[in-house]
Amino acid sequence: MIYRLAEARISDLLTRFPAVAVLGPRQVGKTTLARRLVEKLGAGAVYLDLELPSHRAKLSDPELYFSSQEDRLVVLDEIQRVPGLFEVLRGVIDERRRQGRRHRQFLLLGSASIDLLQQSSETLAGRIAYSELTPLLAEEVATKKRGDRDRLWLRGGFPDSFLAVDEAASVEWREEFIGTYLERDIPLLGPRIPAETLRRFWTMLAHEQGTLLNAASVAGAIGVSGQTVGRYLDLMVDLLLVRRLPPWSKNAGKRLVRSPKVYVRDSGLVHALLGLRDLDAVLGHPVTGGSWEGFVIENLLAAAPSGTSACFYRTAVGAEIDLVLDLPPKERWAIEIKRSSAPVLSKGFYLGCGDIKATRRMVVHAGEDTFGLGDGVEAVSLPGALAALRGRH
Repeated sequence: MIYRLAEARISDLLTRFPAVAVLGPRQVGKTTLARRLVEKLGAGAVYLDLELPSHRAKLSDPELYFSSQEDRLVVLDEIQRVPGLFEVLRGVIDERRRQGRRHRQFLLLGSASIDLLQQSSETLAGRIAYSELTPLLAEEVATKKRGDRDRLWLRGGFPDSFLAVDEAASVEWREEFIGTYLERDIPLLGPRIPAETLRRFWTMLAHEQGTLLNAASVAGAIGVSGQTVGRYLDLMVDLLLVRRLPPWSKNAGKRLVRSPKVYVRDSGLVHALLGLRDLDAVLGHPVTGGSWEGFVIENLLAAAPSGTSACFYRTAVGAEIDLVLDLPPKERWAIEIKRSSAPVLSKGFYLGCGDIKATRRMVVHAGEDTFGLGDGVEAVSLPGALAALRGRH
């Protein structure tokens, strides 16, 4: 069993908040993690899967049920299936607070629907903490060798895809996942969007991995309005399937790019959407650089300390930095990402570092070595960059 780094954070949050919500796409491992926490607590926890009618039936009178579990952590999986519970939870938590119980009451698991986020933030403000569970990270699967990292990059981090017996089984799982999400899961969450239209949109995002979003171009290609493209993108971002990386906007005097960069967050889904079934196919496709860039960004952001903000930097005259991290209290890292193990940086990177007043300059490459590139730039492997970020916690 793979230990998830989020487990320690969730356990810590439960000691400080009455309710903790774990958000992430379906099949990312939320239920497995929750069951492990339940096993550790033994008789001190109870698990309900709200997709099961028998479990939902236990909540026909939720106040009565929760009162019978007063001294136990109640885990509510797929809580968006019973939206009326949020108001009840607020009343239960407030009553227990008056009795002196202020933490570890409810663990809520959800597929990051817009409704879930809105309802919990409106009714449980000040009573709930959030933790995102991402697909598997490089640090979690002992990727000490480049070949191991390439396997994670190729297959992506959904556990069933990464742990599949061979590449064909991994591809088959991802193709089924995409189809099920489009045809069942997204409609269950509310939006009524034709599955084929949304598939074409998702596939276009994969083709344009890591590029500036051109909503008009995407709209024309799939036959919808620019406003509709914006709604589709909002949905995929809210479901934690797509990342919208904002541009740097602090230099008022510079002609800066204003559009966000967009990434399909799981590299394995990028490759499945594009029909790339093995590493040779990925390495021979134009998406290679963008796919690797997105993979590295997801891992770096997961390792960054709490309070870190992220963006990219690009000017109209060519100064460019793939990732800018503002780390608390006052550090600013400029990070370039290269698939090559012998990276060469453009003049635009150095210009950008000067523009943003970077305190650390780094290029993350696909090799194993750490070496200098001049002008204060260090070239590091992905494990080296992750270790540097963990050292800032």
